[in-house]
Amino acid sequence: MNQDIITSTLSGALRAGTPLLFATLGEILAERSGVLNLGLEGMMLMGAFTGFSISYITGNLWLAVLAAILVGGLMASLHAFMSITLRVNQVVSGLALVFLGEGLSGFWGHGFVGMQAESFNNIKIPFLGDIPYVGTIVFDRDILVYIGYIAVPVIWWFLYKTTAGMNLRAVGESPDAADARGINVVLTRYIYTIIGGFFSGLAGAYISLAYTPMWVQDMTAGRGWIAVALVIFAIWDPVIALIGAYAFGGISVLQFSFQIIQVPIPVNIMNMFPYLFTIFVMLFASSNKIKKRFGAPSALGIPYSREEKT
Repeated sequence: MNQDIITSTLSGALRAGTPLLFATLGEILAERSGVLNLGLEGMMLMGAFTGFSISYITGNLWLAVLAAILVGGLMASLHAFMSITLRVNQVVSGLALVFLGEGLSGFWGHGFVGMQAESFNNIKIPFLGDIPYVGTIVFDRDILVYIGYIAVPVIWWFLYKTTAGMNLRAVGESPDAADARGINVVLTRYIYTIIGGFFSGLAGAYISLAYTPMWVQDMTAGRGWIAVALVIFAIWDPVIALIGAYAFGGISVLQFSFQIIQVPIPVNIMNMFPYLFTIFVMLFASSNKIKKRFGAPSALGIPYSREEKT
């Protein structure tokens, strides 16, 4: 491949990987607290619809992003209530969110198909954007990509270098021990499940306001499921999540580069690669022994009730 194709592919990987990164970071925080949320696809869809519709109505991109974030958090709070307070099976509750998000976004979004709204443009960072090759790829992006760059080290530092992060990991590993230390397990799980929803809403907003600035029903195209698999691939670590998200983004745009250089691989086969890998990861990680070996929080998916422990 020539230099232009390589640059275009890597730039596309960053753009395609950013919504995966946001959703994965949010799910890492939720799962670190012991709550499994499979509803990312539904929350991303509602974030995408909300972001686009608010942008179309008001013309204010940041108001659109904020609304998408809040909608993601609202849906996550519903999952938190069902799985933490009512102790409903977390898999069932998460799947219900997917159906809810698909249904509501499809119903309310029907009238927005084909409409045009404000969208984010690239912002070139002075000096850094002028670095040969790297500057164009990394430092000439829209502001939400830059937020993704910042979010990774911040979340890593929070998880491993702060008391609050240690408490979060303690709740996910052993809620009994955390409770004995005076950590409010229920409140902690609520907070980080909702924060995870915020990130999923942001991921959806990125898709409809930056990556593909339009509204199309089911436009997330399974990215929520890919993000769930990426959490496992990243062994619940935000830095590895960054690598995985951009790698998946690269796979999704590689088909266009292959078409340019006429690689004889059918487009449909290329489109299957991210989803095949997602299925493989989910199947591989379905064993509890494998989950523990790869660092899954010990209490992941297990409801906690203080009353039952006394």
